[in-house]
Amino acid sequence: MTLRGAISGFGAVAARAHLPGWLSRRGISIVAIHDPVAVRRHHAINLIKNVRVYDDLELMLDGEALDFLDIASPPAFHATAAKLALEAGVNVIVEKPLCLSTGELAQLSSLAAHNDRLLLCVHNWKYSPAYRRAHELISAGRLGQVQYVSLIRMRCEPAGRDPNAAGGGWRLDSKKGGGILIDHGWHAFYLAHWLMGSDEPLSVSSYLRFDRDSGVNDFADLRIAFPGDRMVNVLLTWDAPVRRTTAIIVGTAGLLEIESGKIVLTERSGRFDDCSVNDAAEDSYHARWFMAAAADYEQVLNHGPRADLARVNLREAATALTLTVAAERSAAQDGRAVVLNFSG
Repeated sequence: MTLRGAISGFGAVAARAHLPGWLSRRGISIVAIHDPVAVRRHHAINLIKNVRVYDDLELMLDGEALDFLDIASPPAFHATAAKLALEAGVNVIVEKPLCLSTGELAQLSSLAAHNDRLLLCVHNWKYSPAYRRAHELISAGRLGQVQYVSLIRMRCEPAGRDPNAAGGGWRLDSKKGGGILIDHGWHAFYLAHWLMGSDEPLSVSSYLRFDRDSGVNDFADLRIAFPGDRMVNVLLTWDAPVRRTTAIIVGTAGLLEIESGKIVLTERSGRFDDCSVNDAAEDSYHARWFMAAAADYEQVLNHGPRADLARVNLREAATALTLTVAAERSAAQDGRAVVLNFSG
């Protein structure tokens, strides 16, 4: 049976990553698009055969018999859209961040459980060939126990900067959930959780720098403590002279260095092992990664909210949100370490 899906928010990430991902799945049909902006609705009509477009989300949910809603609008609109969909009995898949407050997450999680519906967040960096390879090497014991992880995201400007949009797009608009901590930090947080064996972090300390014009944070330096005196450092900037995505993973038995698709494992003996992977040229949307993610999402949609991936994904989202909120609090307190509370 073909699953009927719709997308809410047809900006660049929806058009360039989510849509190609869904179209790659034979068991999924995107039948409707919601966006309040007319030019984006027209763009959807040009890209999708026989699609119906709406400027009102509630009208779309009422008029379409949907199996799932893919929410790709700016972050500030995620919680409201997800709530409407869950109340309509529709499964929900949300582009990161899932939402912006722990209260919103508690409400959405409860609503999804009550209505026996899925609540998933798009964690597409887990489908990056480089980080999948890194996780395979960790799981195989090649690094021993991971002790330290460094995740660095250097960008020359925010992704998808729209010169025609007020302020340049949502990433530079604090009212829409902008800022590098939300845009890149969320990815770093669920990756850290995953690479650290899915252990819950204990505390976070952070420094955030804010752009003078937009008022959003454009630089972040974070230190996340994990059980066993293990540590993750995250560095994020939109003000780099060049684009770079790098990581260092230090274990008791080896060191893993990652830059884009180049991966080098150095064992304690000093022996080098080239573990590099092939990947498409780095861009801001990563359509191939979402294609891989869509295969998993299709499987989970068919199996329901009790599927393992659904449980793991929601736990990752809760960890990422808890770290985000605590990092903001730490920065407001001159970098004081904030102890994390996962009880809600």
